[in-house]
Amino acid sequence: MRKWVINADDFGYSKAVNYGIIEAHRDGAVTSATLMVNMQGARHGAQLAKEFENLGVGIHFVLTCGKPIRADVTSLVKGDGTFHSISEIEKFASLEDVEKELISQMELFYSYGLKPTHIDSHHHVHALEKFYPIFRKVAQKYNLPIRASGNDDRDFQPIEYFCREFYGNHLTVEGTLMLFESLLNYKTVEVMTHPAFIDTALIIGSSYTKERLKELDILTDRRILSFIKDHGIQLVSYKGLDS
Repeated sequence: MRKWVINADDFGYSKAVNYGIIEAHRDGAVTSATLMVNMQGARHGAQLAKEFENLGVGIHFVLTCGKPIRADVTSLVKGDGTFHSISEIEKFASLEDVEKELISQMELFYSYGLKPTHIDSHHHVHALEKFYPIFRKVAQKYNLPIRASGNDDRDFQPIEYFCREFYGNHLTVEGTLMLFESLLNYKTVEVMTHPAFIDTALIIGSSYTKERLKELDILTDRRILSFIKDHGIQLVSYKGLDS
């Protein structure tokens, strides 16, 4: 049995992102999402997660977007209090501050009355060699799996293949069908996606906007859903991998 997790990143970024992810789940192929607890739409996203209980929700740890939860992690931020960019975070961040911020983000997630299904991160910072041991330590503390990061840590990374190719302004239904065809040799796959509607917060904060609408259209397209059904693919969240 093939089991695929089709995960929508950036849950909690804004209300429009949240609503787009919910539509991609309700009417499409998305089975999982990961919540950015430091962003303005986090509490709204948590409320939606409680309404749509079949959507598995993990935590999308953030060290490169917006501001930290804590006020005492000075190595993580620039002079204006926002996180360093992905190109600078490794240079400036202390491991102590990273761990403190990750724990605070995790505890905020739990405070919403949710239990995360798994761990991943914005801009894949958990895959950086410097930071991965901290993410692994947090995963061990909370007994959670981690999105595959390329280092073959099978104790914490249960997915056989992590697909990040569903991304960009080139996406089409036809191209996605070809991509999915190439994944059929794997038993467990996670497909990273970013479906969303667009609002002011997304336009101001992200360079990836209209592409999210295209992703939403593709993920709810009947041809994609038919492909999944016809090939006997079981769509699950991380909590469904062992069942």
